[in-house]
Amino acid sequence: MTDRPARIGITEAAALLLGRLVDQHGPVMFHQSGGCCDGSSPMCYPRNEFRVGAADVLLGSLPGETPFWMSADQFEYWRHTHLTVDVVPGRGSGFSLEAPEGVRFLIRSRLLSDAEVEALEAHPPRTGAAPDD
Repeated sequence: MTDRPARIGITEAAALLLGRLVDQHGPVMFHQSGGCCDGSSPMCYPRNEFRVGAADVLLGSLPGETPFWMSADQFEYWRHTHLTVDVVPGRGSGFSLEAPEGVRFLIRSRLLSDAEVEALEAHPPRTGAAPDD
């Protein structure tokens, strides 16, 4: 176990929804691409139905060993923040698994402390180009 700070977390409400989605669909993953509209929201997909790009960055894992990936361009904007996956009422993307539930995932953020940034920068995150561990 490492004392390295996490880049990604999840609220209790989002973790409960994530658990239900895994029960319904099997293993899932998140990807956040940036861009406009739904692309700026975290998207939840069945793990075997989304191909991670070589430049995508793995921020970490959520409950159920659920990976959270982000596009490299988006990561450059968010690299100094801790992100928390939350869920709110509303219509999300039709492609994300939570859409039929009448809710959508979103990201809440806080700036990392200088110590957290230093610790994380000492261990760059894995990219989609790296083989699975």
